Amino acid sequence: MQEAVFTKKQKDGKTLEHHARIVTYVDEEKHKLISLLTNDMDFAPEEIVAIYRKRWEIELLFKQMKQNFPLKYFYGESANAIKIQIWVTLIANLLLMVMQKGLKRQWSFSGLATMVRISLMYYVDFYSLFNNPEKDWENVLAEASEMPPELTLFD
Repeated sequence: MQEAVFTKKQKDGKTLEHHARIVTYVDEEKHKLISLLTNDMDFAPEEIVAIYRKRWEIELLFKQMKQNFPLKYFYGESANAIKIQIWVTLIANLLLMVMQKGLKRQWSFSGLATMVRISLMYYVDFYSLFNNPEKDWENVLAEASEMPPELTLFD
């Protein structure tokens, strides 16, 4: 653990001091040495590492949501309408994550989200479609390409 003091000279001539420390740990999964900068002087290094891991998981969740469910605009102006839209996005994200875990075939999250978006209006068994997409997609396309029977004037 290293302690550092950062100073900044302000326009009025005063000097600002900021006390921080660097917590370094070994990430055994990625075989990397990671250094974290924090201004919390009281927590143990293990607690700081745990907090940063949780924070990173939250950041990855937000990144995943922004990439797959872009909230470019809100459908309502009230705080409640915005909360509802965010909750619906969280629920859709959770459903896709559960679906991804239940599949035998590996899908990237964005690939799965795109395929669900494309096939949402078709009546298909998602698990069989996404476990063996070539087989079921051919069936869906064949059914969609079949012309409906022509009705006569008095049918």
